[in-house]
Amino acid sequence: MIVLIKAIILSMLPISEVRGGIPYALQSGIDFSTAFILLILANILVVPLFFIFLDIFHKHFYKIKPYRYFFDKWITKTRRKIEHRIGTKWELPTLFLFTAIPFPLTGAYSATLAAWLFKINRIKALLTIAFGVFVAGLIVSLLYFGFLFL
Repeated sequence: MIVLIKAIILSMLPISEVRGGIPYALQSGIDFSTAFILLILANILVVPLFFIFLDIFHKHFYKIKPYRYFFDKWITKTRRKIEHRIGTKWELPTLFLFTAIPFPLTGAYSATLAAWLFKINRIKALLTIAFGVFVAGLIVSLLYFGFLFL
């Protein structure tokens, strides 16, 4: 039980997410289906919580002049440039790929931050990120089991 709790916490941490939780759980002897379902759900759970955190953080820090200057000058300007050049039709596929490909610094936290910065519809972003986390979990699981057979 303690190992499962550690794996869940590992799946909820920004540095490891499901990419670290699944191998840890499987290496610790937890059943694949139990580990996969619980760790995917734990990683998806952070998305709405992180949206709320970003809203609260931004609300309080926006009152501070250097933060407001940086946000208005760089973030808003960059958002407008990207939306003007590329448009918004690639937002969700990009968000999915950003979440699904298990590289360092990509995952639910980074995708949520991107969705928040680019003001992507939260329900669509949550569903897209959730699907990306699921696919990332599948890729990590396949890699884990693939290395077992080598």
